[in-house]
Amino acid sequence: MRIRKQCALIALQDVKLYLNEEGGQIAVFDATNTTRERRELILNFAQDNAYKVFFVESVCDDPDVIAENIREVKVSSPDYPEKDRESVMEDFLKRIECYKVTYQPLDPDEHDKNLSFIQVIDVGRRFLVNKVQDYIQSKIVYYLMNIHVHSHSIYLCRHGESHHNVQGRIGGDSELTENGKQFAAALKAFVEEHHLSDLKVWTSQLCRTIQTAEELGVPYEQWKILNEIDAGEYEEMTYKMIEETYPEEYAMRDQDKYHYRYPGGESYQDLVQRLEPVIMELERQGNVLVICHQAVMRCLLAYFLDKSADDLPYLKCSLHTVLKLTPVAYGCKVDMFDLKVQAVNTHRDRPLVTVNEVPPTFLRRNSFTPLSSQDQIKRPRLYSAGNHTQPCGSHAPTFPSMQFSEVSEGAELQKKCVKGL
Repeated sequence: MRIRKQCALIALQDVKLYLNEEGGQIAVFDATNTTRERRELILNFAQDNAYKVFFVESVCDDPDVIAENIREVKVSSPDYPEKDRESVMEDFLKRIECYKVTYQPLDPDEHDKNLSFIQVIDVGRRFLVNKVQDYIQSKIVYYLMNIHVHSHSIYLCRHGESHHNVQGRIGGDSELTENGKQFAAALKAFVEEHHLSDLKVWTSQLCRTIQTAEELGVPYEQWKILNEIDAGEYEEMTYKMIEETYPEEYAMRDQDKYHYRYPGGESYQDLVQRLEPVIMELERQGNVLVICHQAVMRCLLAYFLDKSADDLPYLKCSLHTVLKLTPVAYGCKVDMFDLKVQAVNTHRDRPLVTVNEVPPTFLRRNSFTPLSSQDQIKRPRLYSAGNHTQPCGSHAPTFPSMQFSEVSEGAELQKKCVKGL
């Protein structure tokens, strides 16, 4: 017990270092804080350093759920070396019995009524939330109430090849090429071959994803927030055109692709925040096929595969390839299916540049605050040159969404309701 307490104190010093000196904002102190004495230690530490504390307690008395959890989660846990996997069930049940001797649950009615916490009961069957104090704590509650432990798979793919892909143009709302239409047909065969009859299908509101989904012959939902990253003033330009016309902007994006925001458009950081509702729904749902775009697919992959902000913009998401993500304990299993339909390569490798090669004045768009720049005039992406005047999929189901924009520095946030097309 002395050794365990000493380990806890050392870990708390790591927390302090992370929050005070390394720029951290939230620390998760994952330990067996199963006694009031241990929780008092944490609370006193937080009070001395002016930190807020939010406890998360999982309570489960269902023997079937416990046994399933041990089989599915603990067998692959780093706690157990490979050679000891056979004895995991017996060992972990003994561990639970040891905890029961000293375990003091949170008491929402008396002793702990002034603490901020959530009790997750029987793996999400019920929740008890007590004294949520701020935005971060409410987001933690929101997340824990939405994730589920049931087995499911998420299928991610980009739309079929579009005319803009072939031309090297970014953004826009172009239609599928013949290769793109062949991929849509191959995707239908893939869904049928894998017997994904209960599959939900989600698309963006842009023509190329809708055309891809239409070929499946199944109901699908359009999400405005699944639209490709907004390139603002550079919509429908090629990277070569941007490099020649706006060399400073081109260099800025290569310097910090995650935080760089297109003039009048978005950054990858903006896109990550925009996609949060989709990610939460993917955590809740059963099997889902998301037909999306390159930048969007990178953000979703980065979340499920735990990739850094630095690596996210350079994840390879090839056209005409389906990725099957199966969340498992301590990670996510990935299966890749190349549907063998020819397509242009739209991937750009990470550039070999250093910070010193770009003047510091170019950092002005590398904003760490969403929608903070002043150039928020957006071009509507309803049509592209050569497309039909009727928007793609106008007969498909639509969903309203809310758009927020900041007009100028210090101005109040404007709210503008935008109906989905």
